[in-house]
Amino acid sequence: MAETAEQVTFDVEGMTCASCALRIERVLGKQDGVSEAIVNFAGQEARATVAAGTDVVGLQAAIEKIGYGIRPVVAGEERETPVERYAKEVAYQRRNVVLSAVFTLPLMVLSMVGGHDDFTRNVWQWALATPVVFVFGSQFHRTALKRLRSFDATMDTLISVGSLAAYGYSVWALFNHEPIYFETAGMIITLILLGRYFEARAKGRASQAVVKLLELGAKQARVVRDGETLMVDPIDLSPGETMVVLPGEKIPTDGVISAGRTAVDESMLTGESVPVDRQVGDNVFGATVNQQGRIEVEVTNVGPNTALAQIVRLVEDAQASKAPVQKLVDRVAGVFVPVVIVIAIVVFGGWLAGTGEISTAVRNAVAVLIIACPCALGLATPTAIMVGSGRGAELGILFKGAEVFERSRIVDTVVFDKTGTLTRGAMTLTDVITDESEERFLYLVGSIEAASEHPIGKGVALGVEERDIDLGAPDHLEAVSGRGVSGRMEGLDVLVGKAKLMADRGLHIPDRYLTEVERLETEGKTAFLGGWDGDVRGVLAVADTVRSTAGTTVAALHDLGAETVMLTGDNRRTADVIASQVGIQRVLAEVLPGDKAEEVRRLQGEGKVVAFVGDGINDAPALTQADLGMAVGTGTDVAIEAGDIVLMSGDPRLASQGLSLARATFRTIRQNLFWAFFYNVAAIPLAAAGVLNPMIAAAAMAFSSVSVVTNSLRLRRFS
Repeated sequence: MAETAEQVTFDVEGMTCASCALRIERVLGKQDGVSEAIVNFAGQEARATVAAGTDVVGLQAAIEKIGYGIRPVVAGEERETPVERYAKEVAYQRRNVVLSAVFTLPLMVLSMVGGHDDFTRNVWQWALATPVVFVFGSQFHRTALKRLRSFDATMDTLISVGSLAAYGYSVWALFNHEPIYFETAGMIITLILLGRYFEARAKGRASQAVVKLLELGAKQARVVRDGETLMVDPIDLSPGETMVVLPGEKIPTDGVISAGRTAVDESMLTGESVPVDRQVGDNVFGATVNQQGRIEVEVTNVGPNTALAQIVRLVEDAQASKAPVQKLVDRVAGVFVPVVIVIAIVVFGGWLAGTGEISTAVRNAVAVLIIACPCALGLATPTAIMVGSGRGAELGILFKGAEVFERSRIVDTVVFDKTGTLTRGAMTLTDVITDESEERFLYLVGSIEAASEHPIGKGVALGVEERDIDLGAPDHLEAVSGRGVSGRMEGLDVLVGKAKLMADRGLHIPDRYLTEVERLETEGKTAFLGGWDGDVRGVLAVADTVRSTAGTTVAALHDLGAETVMLTGDNRRTADVIASQVGIQRVLAEVLPGDKAEEVRRLQGEGKVVAFVGDGINDAPALTQADLGMAVGTGTDVAIEAGDIVLMSGDPRLASQGLSLARATFRTIRQNLFWAFFYNVAAIPLAAAGVLNPMIAAAAMAFSSVSVVTNSLRLRRFS
């Protein structure tokens, strides 16, 4: 019997670049019981998939042994949010950079006056540079020392070695009357601290999405207990209890309305700004806002089981995952720092041999060390994913993994399930044609359809009830997938469905009824037959209205270069009418529910990369088969496993917005990686050639990291 696996999350301290994350990931992944390990540098978090019973303390010890602080997150505990963590980091780096600047500015002034042989002035420079290098820049040296103990090197190693080389050489030069570089050592530390400060601020803004979601929840709940109304914390509610929610209040947790009716603002859940009417029997969700009437709600889900908690969990999982392109970055980062150190040694030796000037050799080697710090590489992918998935959550679009962003760029065909996606999914009885008593015909057919619980059946049943005809309960019921339904009513075997079902069961179909079916289908309606005792007795038609935004959605997908396809069980004529109304290019009609995945597979066989948009329950096989599954969800099925992207409302615009946002996020990742790679590839030769001053290199290195995060933050404005 296979061992069960579980996921353990750790908060990590001490990571300063992508090579740190890779080192932890590599060590964690090699431990006994660990099948997979993912470390998120931007989120300062590690996740490990471990076999049940794995010694978590042992995992913690293995990571602490290589010099990083790591602590397992206990379920249900109060945990510091990313924004709170970054706020502390911002305060720490602000203090360091301000104090460092207080000493560095006079140091720079002294370096620009007098000659290099002014001993008193040089001593003052020494005095000013020492606290900058060893106090305010101590974080770099501490980290470098920890890594050295485990024979490892990171970007902090490059900063530490570079600043100490400039400082150490300057001390030697001070007593040997050679040019000194105390101002270089001080300015390197100050500029990189400034970069760390801006980087921490930017990463804090990038991680705000989850915190905003968590803050949406109600702080108190009004609950009825033993006949008394009490105010309690929502977490103290239990399923089955009754909440009272007044107009203007947030609904404390998920439930079903047991009394009253209202309009609910569900924009935080679905992204739709228009309030939704809710009445007895309807589901409502925590953190949505009751806008009109007083309602009583029976609690169904509390705490981690609520729709809001599931949204937060999906966003956090997406932000913690890695895009496939990150593997290339990890491989580069793993060897980058040692290679740079070797290059710096070669540059030092080359300049010393070529010029005989140790000061020139030190300056150029230090420039190589500083300019090559791979911090921007480590931030390029995770910050873009952080911001992109956070913005998606605000719009009602949930990405279930980082690989979704990469896959979205190659999607060239978008397949829509018709009912409930392009149309509202609420059928209305529009036409009844029969030679029998209409009341008798509707009673028999409507009773069978009402018991079927199919969307079409519900539409028929509702239409019959609106005509003040009371329905009965069939003695027997049989659903024929994709074709109709049969049942026994008052001793009659009643059959309702398509003409093919009638023919297969031996019922005679008058030509007039077939003509009526054809006419109704050309009007875009779904028409079907009803009969008993060997004859078809009449025709019914229902219509499902097209969503108002379906046309603009399809047009937007065409603008993205995607072909659109509609997949439906409806007949060809009805499907063609709907497709023409919304601008769909290709129609696959009369497809049975079980054959949808096969149709997707057939499209893939034509060389197409397919995204499928459909109901997360009924269309699970097709969603799984597609290259990109986009599940239309509501609060109750937010955690649909089949889809790669969950669309939180039925508005089809979310499909085009989701694909567009995913592509924009991956485009940002590529931009970030290009500039990070280009920066290092172009800058290292310049530094080695003596073109870059170490101070300019430090400023450029700091700017590169900040620019990568800032570029990612542009996704917050995605619309």
